[in-house]
Amino acid sequence: MTAPARTFDHLFVLGRPAGGKSEFIDFMRRLPEEERASAFGIGRFEEIDDFPWLWQACVDDDGREARGEARLVSARSPEGYAITAPGFRGSLVNRFNAEIRERYLSRPSFYEEGTLLIEFARGLGDGFRASLERFDPDILARAAALYIAVSFEESFRRNAARYRPGREASILFHKVPDRDMLGYFRHNDWDAITGGAPDGYLQLTGANVPFVSMPNEPESSDAAVLRRRYAGALGRLLHLYRTR
Repeated sequence: MTAPARTFDHLFVLGRPAGGKSEFIDFMRRLPEEERASAFGIGRFEEIDDFPWLWQACVDDDGREARGEARLVSARSPEGYAITAPGFRGSLVNRFNAEIRERYLSRPSFYEEGTLLIEFARGLGDGFRASLERFDPDILARAAALYIAVSFEESFRRNAARYRPGREASILFHKVPDRDMLGYFRHNDWDAITGGAPDGYLQLTGANVPFVSMPNEPESSDAAVLRRRYAGALGRLLHLYRTR
């Protein structure tokens, strides 16, 4: 009999903008490796986040505009850029698939002690189900999903609060423009695809992907509070991951 998994192979870190995804990853990065693996089920980890790809696509649009060409996916905003191309965020799953195949699935030794964190947010039109179902079956078969849950109002507040002018390209300090928050991120399909359940399994293109929705309000920077939140959610998720 195969021993139960000690750590996740692939962990989706999902949620609304500024809901706590990057803060969760930063918390995990600060922990000793053995403690992180034993208490949270996360090994020596690396992460892939689609924000840098979104940002680069907008910078590429700047180049087009400077050459007198039409922008393809974005519009300038006071805080940086708004995405204007419907479905563009969801299309980035193709990039996720290529990167994960090339850098991780082709290197089985990574998973001996490692966990890959896959981070993104979704809203209207190309929601979580549409994006998750575009992932390769080989990725989904080894995945679990942590949804960091905050209300839209809280997401909107934190998004404004984290903004640092001049650091628009930073994962931790950028601001999603109000245009995108109100038009795209106000609603998403997470509750619809989970039936509002706090945990369970998602049926995605033949894969049985365990999930946990972790409430992340009120906001806290207290390490003890965050430890309790994360440990409770990831403990449930690791149990589902081991027993699916």
